[in-house]
Amino acid sequence: MDTFLFDSIIVGPIHSRRLGTSLGVNLLAPASKLCNFNCIYCECGWNGAHGEGAFNPYEKVIPALEAKLKTMSEERKLPDVITFAGNGEPTMHPDFDRIIDATLALRDRYAPATKIAVLSNATMIDREAVRKALLRVDRNILKFDSAIDATMRHINQPRNDRTVARIIELLQEFQGCLVVQTMFLRGDYGGHHIDNTTPEEVEAYLDAIRRIHPSEVMLYTIDRNTPADDLQKVSYEEMEAIAARIRKLDMDIITSVAR
Repeated sequence: MDTFLFDSIIVGPIHSRRLGTSLGVNLLAPASKLCNFNCIYCECGWNGAHGEGAFNPYEKVIPALEAKLKTMSEERKLPDVITFAGNGEPTMHPDFDRIIDATLALRDRYAPATKIAVLSNATMIDREAVRKALLRVDRNILKFDSAIDATMRHINQPRNDRTVARIIELLQEFQGCLVVQTMFLRGDYGGHHIDNTTPEEVEAYLDAIRRIHPSEVMLYTIDRNTPADDLQKVSYEEMEAIAARIRKLDMDIITSVAR
């Protein structure tokens, strides 16, 4: 299926089904993707499909963001959230922590009611600077698509050999100051049938959520074109049934299901 890449540093604002009116910040260069996952559902397509990716430098990102926030402030049309996502994994940026600090200062100056969110695949959270930066934002949203190693590797296709057990350990270090975001899907890819909604998957997932104890869990499914062709959406009703089981954990976890 056709996928897309963001062609600028500042994206939108757009309406996000999870975050409201979102002003996107793309730390990865236009027209190429740079990520250490190669998720079969990624809206940006496969790694390397458009050449080698690169980073938008700090010296371009912060002036572009300030100019946009200044204009939106003057027009009194400020966003609900400034969201770091874009053409790959934002926390890979070598100046990620510095960019977050500058963004916080700009937010406080132009849009004090606006939240700052980061959508991350959680691969860089073993780096102290990244972890501390994520703890400074309002919504630290980290991917966790399966609690079973084989399924995680089939869905996310990581470039390292990190295990689910290690990912859970690292997520626990946030001591609840994180949002877990999970993509539910099923389909066939690479000679494997993939389904992270089976009873075995859900039981392992619930145990992981119990151990991670995030402040919030976001469940969603495919909404846009994916690079792997034979993937199917999971119904709202199926995801809501999983969400209901999370709510029964009695751990004060806010749980939402995207339609």
